[in-house]
This record gives sequence, C-alpha cells and structure tokens, in this order.
Amino acid sequence: MAKTVEFFFDVGSPASYLAWTQLPALCAAAGAPLAYRPMLLGAVFQATGNASPAAVPAKGRYVNEDLARHARRYGVPFAPNPHFPIITLTLMRAVVGIQSTQPSLFERLLHTLFRALWVDALDLNDRRVVAEVLAAGGFESALIDTLAADPAVKEALRSTTDEAVQRGVFGAPSIFVGDLMFFGQDRLDFVREALG
Repeated sequence: MAKTVEFFFDVGSPASYLAWTQLPALCAAAGAPLAYRPMLLGAVFQATGNASPAAVPAKGRYVNEDLARHARRYGVPFAPNPHFPIITLTLMRAVVGIQSTQPSLFERLLHTLFRALWVDALDLNDRRVVAEVLAAGGFESALIDTLAADPAVKEALRSTTDEAVQRGVFGAPSIFVGDLMFFGQDRLDFVREALG
C-alpha cells in the first residue's frame, strides 16, 4: 500500500509555496497520495512559542536569500513579499472551505493565492486586493466571505491546526510520511527517501 504524504501548510508561508511547487510531482513519481492539510500558522506559532524568521532581522535576510536560492534550484518564480507578514485567517478559511465544498477548485485557489503572495508579491492584507486577486482567479468574493464565516469551516481549520500542534508541528510547511515529520521545503529529499 502506498504511503500518504500529509502536507501541513499556510499560504502565508513562502516555504509552503516552494514545497507546493515540488510535492505533487514528487508524490506522483513515488505513487504516493498527497493529502493537503491547511492549518493556521499564526495559531501554531502562538501554541508553540515559535515565531517567524523575520522576527530576527539577520535570520530573516538569510531565509529570504535561501528561499530565492531554492526557487532557482526548483526552476520556479519567487519574490519576497514586502507586505509580509500576511494575516491569513480569512484566506486559510477560504482554502479549507473550497477544499471541503468544491474540491475541483482547490488547486486553482492554491495557485491563485500562492502566486499572488510569492510571485506577484501583492498585499493580501488589503481586502480590495484580495477581491481583485480572487476575481482574476475566477472566484467570487462573496463565496469566499461566506465560506470564511461558516462555523463548520472555522472548526475544521481549528481542528487541523490543533492536530498539527499535537503531532509536533511548530512551523510551515510540515510534511508527514506516517509518523515521520519533515519541516521545511528544503527537506524534500528526506520525504522522497521515506517514500522509497
């Protein structure tokens, strides 16, 4: 039986974006199902006492350079977002809502949000910009607002975030193969080995 790869992520994490550009092909090559597990990174940080690398200026500069280095290696576009950090609560509720109610649109929503944040470097803290990005991606703002306000969607995001913390997650992305956890987009070789 093929091992499943669980991808705990938040669209506000540039490392989640880079992992997302690689994981589908990696999983396909290994014949492994990829399970997307949207979580709220801010709540993970709060629960674990962790913080963004940007909280330490020297570390933040290094991480941005390292992310750009990996983007070049992966052959994908990447631009640091000058509006970082992005408050992703509404965005991640939308991701969870689309995943559960309209799964055929899930990948398109991820592409729309990841591209807006980490290729076009847009300010998704601005509701007007979010509405424009969603419209360009073929999504109605009213639908996203409805999903983000849905109690079941809120609970699903909270539940997955709590599960992530209980399983030892402290940041994004966190990738599980069975009980093995791999943190960061730069640990994909270990994910590949775990699937072997």
